[in-house]
Amino acid sequence: MDKKTSETIQVKVNEKLLSLPSPVTLYELKKRFKPDADLIIYNGFPVSSDEPVFSGDEICLIKKGEIPSREEMETLMMARHTPGVHQKVKAGVVGIAGLGGLGSAIAIALARVGVGKLILADFDVVEPSNLNRQQYFIDQIGMLKTEALRENLLRINPFVSIELHSERLDRENVERIFHEARVIVEAFDRADQKAMLINAVSETMPDKYIVAASGVAGYGESNEIRTLRFSSRIFIVGDQKTAAQPGMGLMAPRVGIAAHHQANTVLRILLGEED
Repeated sequence: MDKKTSETIQVKVNEKLLSLPSPVTLYELKKRFKPDADLIIYNGFPVSSDEPVFSGDEICLIKKGEIPSREEMETLMMARHTPGVHQKVKAGVVGIAGLGGLGSAIAIALARVGVGKLILADFDVVEPSNLNRQQYFIDQIGMLKTEALRENLLRINPFVSIELHSERLDRENVERIFHEARVIVEAFDRADQKAMLINAVSETMPDKYIVAASGVAGYGESNEIRTLRFSSRIFIVGDQKTAAQPGMGLMAPRVGIAAHHQANTVLRILLGEED
């Protein structure tokens, strides 16, 4: 039967699955469920005109400036997601090794998209030179990066589960720390640490995906940062050549580009796009 002529349709309004008589429009739903809404998100996109609604559509009604209840908050945070994404991502578990410029930005991106659990590992504390590219604040100087990042993440998304490991990673503890993760993100600065993590994961947990980085220093061309599939379960992000060294520092724009390449690759893995 054509969905335009169905007697009832199944739609989600603020994440509640409803059976509604058809035909029905966005403005009719707004009038019925939240007449004071300022914003209508229709299948992940804000619209300002009335549109017919069909089975499978997802509608989110938002009043600007209103602090929602805890029950509503997660729904409204994910309103701009592509339909069908949230439940898959919410079930995801991701480990992040290193919480510097790459790792802190990756964690924030994944918290914003609603990843269910983040396992964060770093032994270091926040210090002033970190603030040129890392996702911390001046009043967090001296805090463990694990604790500071958890504080920041929970201000963004109180629904993400966060497991902290404030210790130096080595071949002996990688499996213990990251055994639950489906994807492990390598976000170190040093080449020897990068190699250690990739080798340890590949040898002890060959079923895990690894999303690593190589070549993110300086201020070279943005489009030189690329995501390459190194093997069936290993992805490498960067230009593969520009390492941090004297005369070639790490700076927020290029590090941020690479971090979001890594975060997007993690998202694609969780959604089954890289299987």
